[in-house]
Amino acid sequence: MAIGLAATSGSGHYDGRITSFVILSCGIAAMGGLIFGYDIGISGGVTSMEPFLRKFFPEVYVKMKEDTKVSNYCKFDSQLLTSFTSSLYIAGLVASIFASPVTRYFGRKPSILAGGAAFLSGSALNGAASNIYMLLFGRILLGIGVGFSNQSVPLYLSEMAPPRYRGAINNGFQLCIGIGVLAANFINFGTEKIEGGWGWRISLSMAAVPALILTIGSFFLPETPNSLIQRNNDHQKAKEVLQRIRGTTNVQAELDDLINASSISKTVDSPFKKITCTKYRPQLVMAIAIPFFQIVTGINVISFYAPQLFRTLGLSESVSLIMSALIAGVVGTASTLISMLVVDKFGRRAMFMLGGVQMFVSQITVGGVMATQLGDHGSLGKGYAYSVLSMICIYVSGFAWSWGPLGWLVPSEIFPLEIRSAGQSIVVAVIFLFTFIVAQTFLAMLCHFKSGIFFFFGGWVAVMTVFVYLLLPETKMVPIELMDKIWKEHWFWKRIVGAVDEESKMGSA
Repeated sequence: MAIGLAATSGSGHYDGRITSFVILSCGIAAMGGLIFGYDIGISGGVTSMEPFLRKFFPEVYVKMKEDTKVSNYCKFDSQLLTSFTSSLYIAGLVASIFASPVTRYFGRKPSILAGGAAFLSGSALNGAASNIYMLLFGRILLGIGVGFSNQSVPLYLSEMAPPRYRGAINNGFQLCIGIGVLAANFINFGTEKIEGGWGWRISLSMAAVPALILTIGSFFLPETPNSLIQRNNDHQKAKEVLQRIRGTTNVQAELDDLINASSISKTVDSPFKKITCTKYRPQLVMAIAIPFFQIVTGINVISFYAPQLFRTLGLSESVSLIMSALIAGVVGTASTLISMLVVDKFGRRAMFMLGGVQMFVSQITVGGVMATQLGDHGSLGKGYAYSVLSMICIYVSGFAWSWGPLGWLVPSEIFPLEIRSAGQSIVVAVIFLFTFIVAQTFLAMLCHFKSGIFFFFGGWVAVMTVFVYLLLPETKMVPIELMDKIWKEHWFWKRIVGAVDEESKMGSA
């Protein structure tokens, strides 16, 4: 059944609607974002809980509670503690590479299923952990789950969505990440108060809930028309699915473009080798640059270590956890919802740049206050502490409506079918690689850079805002299978892509 929202592409080329079938399918698939967000939110809160630290990281607990000579910025500096957080991301990096051939040759559904099942196993192991080895192995299983789901879910959402509403539907992935972070922070706040010191087990094992929804739901998901054509050359089945998800029988124009893209993709034996060709240089640059910039915004400083950061400011354990919930959860989720409503109206470029300015100003302000008001010992005055919290709210909001969702949306919509699974794997691998680096090094960086950590990330925000202004063309409402045209019309990329086209014409003449 279709809801009455007509959806034609920017070129007027395709007919279609947003159907309830698409909403339901994409809602289940977007649970992949929920498990990712839940883990991001839960790990920072759990690693600030004193019973958890006493059991697995006693040296950190001693520094935090008993060693008054340790700098405010160095209380949580432990490579073993950061390994708990970062081990998931190195596992996810490796898993995303293996996920690419699964997604390409077996379909989007099996990859989503594998992600949900692995995450379900990891959450059970973490909740039952009795030693550091069980804890880390559980994190590795979680990483495998996130690697598979992050590789396949954004592709699934972009391929199912009508071009006109692709931004809003794909941003549902980031919305679910935000909801996962929100739920995790409130669960941490509640479980921290459980007497007996076992609340952290509930926090870790509750990750099984969204993982179970994703795993069971994946059995009922339809495969995307793109994947059906690419894998089985089943044009009739693809047409039936396309008619169902578009809410119209007039899908021949879109189907023809899908068949044409699939024909090109089948001439490619090695997508990872193909994506390095000059013809795909713009997509490769974006596949590396956009996820890299998304991570060096410094968002993981807030996502992973907000409770530790707030305790550095002198706040108590409970207050730190509730502030993490309010800032990373409520503010982030509300801002992502706003992004879903406006992304297909205002476009990607404007939102990237405005969000960058908002994040830059807030980070520089936070760094300035901490540099002048927070020493190695003691805490901030109440007024300054609240000003820092306000600026962090503004920062999280800026990320959540711009670089957060768009960092997933834009890469998922720019790749031609023949390199799509490889391109998305590169995006996910870059995200996991630099997330691992930031997660593993941040507490040490905080200890050594102190307040300068905010100037460090603020500098990167300035660089990436200029990068978007100069090098990213607008992708709003452009059908995925016609996306190659935007590079040929861009002031910089047309020199590269246009030169390849000229060589091709001369070679065929």
